[in-house]
Amino acid sequence: AAELEYESVLCVKPDVNVYRIPPRASNRGYRASDWKLDHPDWTGRLRVTSKGKTAYIKLEDKVSGELFAQAPIDQYPGIAVETVTDSSRYFVIRIQDGTGRSAFIGIGFTDRGDAFDFNVSLQDHFKWVKQETEISKESQEADTRPKLDLGFKEGQTIKLNIGNMTTKKGGAAKPRVSGSGGLSLLPPPPGGKIAALPIPPPSSTAIANHVTPPPVLKSSNVGSADILLDLDAPASASKAPASATTDLWGDFSTASSAVPNQAPQQSNWVQF
Repeated sequence: AAELEYESVLCVKPDVNVYRIPPRASNRGYRASDWKLDHPDWTGRLRVTSKGKTAYIKLEDKVSGELFAQAPIDQYPGIAVETVTDSSRYFVIRIQDGTGRSAFIGIGFTDRGDAFDFNVSLQDHFKWVKQETEISKESQEADTRPKLDLGFKEGQTIKLNIGNMTTKKGGAAKPRVSGSGGLSLLPPPPGGKIAALPIPPPSSTAIANHVTPPPVLKSSNVGSADILLDLDAPASASKAPASATTDLWGDFSTASSAVPNQAPQQSNWVQF
């Protein structure tokens, strides 16, 4: 797992001053005023990186990038990085070499914003480390807890109740009657009677328009012309004298001559 971890860059500051600091005289902390701030012992570039859960403060040459010293940090705040009591731009770090030797040196930034970025980059990294540790711890505790078995045991069954398909009296539900138009009609209530629709009486207009032909007389004296006249003429014409019915076309000519000639009405239209 350590071989698969890659190194990421957290912060880069181009100007940093390095100081040799005297040993700590008491437990009251380091003071930057005790250093020779006007004459730094080394000046270069600072780069903060991380690999896994460990952060590294690397002091490198500005031009060639050659490593001057580095300080591995396992926790922050801690003994590997400490702030001074009289300034926010200076820190004390513990550098180590490959042989296991270590020393404490002082570093300082000219700009106060660079010191702030350096401090925040270390805080964010170790905040992430804390969250990862808590997540891995919770996952390990979840693996050790007994798992809840929700499977069916041998011979175990369940019963499902899907709706109530019976009526209140326990009988089967009555099907609905489907009408001719495709609409489902409800059946009539029990004990009720279906009233027949009333038949409308025939209208007087239909009775007036319907003319019943008179009965045909079976007398041998009546000719075929009289039979046709009885069918064509109205009932009142049958009472006319026999002499008037001898001419079959007389009624038609009389009817046409009886209509008075109507004078043409004057029109307001001008004829062109």
